[in-house]
Amino acid sequence: MLEPTSSKTENQSQPVPSGAAQVESSEFLAFTLGSEEYGIDILKVQEIRGYESVTRIVNAPDFIKGVINLRGIIVPIVDMRIRFNLGTPTYDQFTVVIILNINNRVTGIVVDSVSDVTTLSPQQIKPAPEMGSILSTDYLIGLGTLDDRMLILVDIDKLMTSSEMGLVDHIVAGA
Repeated sequence: MLEPTSSKTENQSQPVPSGAAQVESSEFLAFTLGSEEYGIDILKVQEIRGYESVTRIVNAPDFIKGVINLRGIIVPIVDMRIRFNLGTPTYDQFTVVIILNINNRVTGIVVDSVSDVTTLSPQQIKPAPEMGSILSTDYLIGLGTLDDRMLILVDIDKLMTSSEMGLVDHIVAGA
């Protein structure tokens, strides 16, 4: 039993091949807003639900649609189309709510539709270009490229911990 411990120590002193730690791929849930396709880290997704009516909160910004009661938890619902100024949202049979669990805080985001889970290697993720006022690059991981398809990869942690999302917490706490 002592021998494996000593060989473990020997292995630690050997150089690790460059790039060996970066070969892990990441999985993203792909969804659409308008004509664009976005992706968020699948590990942040708790569940996907059909869109249902919400309880509106007085004095909440337009992008906060309201709250729902999800198995005893009050969950704020943010409409991403309104949040990103992507035109007037329409709610149909494809509209879904992605329930996220970020830092033990449950929030729902309304998107036009969800397509699939996509695996991207680090080589398939390119830095995000400056996108002006539509979407701050502060909230972007980059652009995921797959053959003829491109995903705008959203850093949902940064987006949901921004000052605007802190407002969501304040409104829900007062509800």
